[in-house]
Amino acid sequence: MNLRTPGPIPVPDEILNAMSKPMSNHRGPEFKKTLYKVTDQLQQVFSTNSDIFILTSSGTGAMEAAIVNTLSSGDKVVCATIGNFGDRFGQIAKNFGAQVNMLRFDEGKAVEIDSLRKSLVADSNIKAVLVTHNETNTGVTNDLESISKVVKGEFDKLLLVDGISSLCSVPLKTDDWGCDVVISASQKGWMLPPGLAFISFSERAWKAHSESNMPKFYFDLAQYRKYFEIGQPPYTPGLSVIYALDLALDAILNEGMEKIFNRHAQIGKFTRSSIRSLGLSVFPQEDIASNTVTAVKSPENLDVTKLIARLRDVDNIILAGGYGELKDKIFRIGHMGYTQKSDIQEVIEALRGTLPKLGFSIPTEKIQPA
Repeated sequence: MNLRTPGPIPVPDEILNAMSKPMSNHRGPEFKKTLYKVTDQLQQVFSTNSDIFILTSSGTGAMEAAIVNTLSSGDKVVCATIGNFGDRFGQIAKNFGAQVNMLRFDEGKAVEIDSLRKSLVADSNIKAVLVTHNETNTGVTNDLESISKVVKGEFDKLLLVDGISSLCSVPLKTDDWGCDVVISASQKGWMLPPGLAFISFSERAWKAHSESNMPKFYFDLAQYRKYFEIGQPPYTPGLSVIYALDLALDAILNEGMEKIFNRHAQIGKFTRSSIRSLGLSVFPQEDIASNTVTAVKSPENLDVTKLIARLRDVDNIILAGGYGELKDKIFRIGHMGYTQKSDIQEVIEALRGTLPKLGFSIPTEKIQPA
């Protein structure tokens, strides 16, 4: 099976095999050694000296942790959203009582820096800005560095970043860009199964935590910090996935982050140019297109549901559709983690064979992808 969803992603066999290790005592010395090792390695990938904690949850759990550990009911927040997952970040804050300005941008567009600046000028009582670095539903990567220059450099607000599908795949400099909270999840570029989430927490975030009154228990990071000092998690962790994380982080750091970023940039460009060679269009503009997932516009006469089903049933290729307003308007090809050109070529050739059967005419002159 060629799994091309933007999470979960294919997991290398050796990492899957690591999950078969016998269970250990998560309160014992062996796990303490592992916990300290992987936390140090996570700090390297996050590019931070701040605290990092491992949560046994999905990425949405880490979103909730980011909110409830820094905000109070009634706090004013700007959620700069460019799609479904940005909306989710803001909705979580709303559900816990924050006053959220949903600063929405059109599907397929990135955050407009001037619009974000104007929203912060308009209300000096804004406490935090929420932003998704890489929106997998639209295949767009925001310019987080420029966003940070406004949020931190000009207005000195808390910056909470959903880096779920960007970290470990595209550059994200947590400390250099002044990100107070950054989250990610194991089923993305980390080459792991679902089950773990990661969250970095700055000193500014800890100050906000001390003032926060939102309810929290399982995700109270004060408990994670307290137990980390003795080399333990506060609650039973996903041991098997942590065994896999240990091996995956070794592989990631051995390859080197710059090589990983370059590899993702190359495979992203290759995917987009290959899609265009079929006469299809990529949903966002090239300069903001994601290097972890490609969103493809569906021609008016193409039934996306049938396309995805046929590729699954006939070619054993698993693609993703769109969420929300983009349902039936796009399909998505994931290429985060250790994706090879051959994986994408298989998808392209399957599309080349399938699209005409569903009424879409491919250009007769074959354009070679860049």
